[in-house]
Amino acid sequence: MRKLIFTAVAAAALAAAGMASAQMPAPADLIKTWDKNGDGAVDKAEWTAAGRPAERFDAVDANKDGRITAAELEAAMAAMRQRADERQAGAVGRPA
Repeated sequence: MRKLIFTAVAAAALAAAGMASAQMPAPADLIKTWDKNGDGAVDKAEWTAAGRPAERFDAVDANKDGRITAAELEAAMAAMRQRADERQAGAVGRPA
């Protein structure tokens, strides 16, 4: 019974995580929204004006050119999803 409850809770958590990522706008759409000067990328001022933490900018700006492109944002989001999936898998695999 305990294993059944644990499995049901884990399945619900995975479903909720999947729904959350399904509702996330595409990186290209986010860039279009945040790109106020129309250059096709987001600089640090646009990033922070969009409410994003300044300290995260450098982590997302993979080529360190001071601009975040849709490709860089997509890569950062994919890495974040991967880390979340790994944490979730580790939590599901732990004994109760």
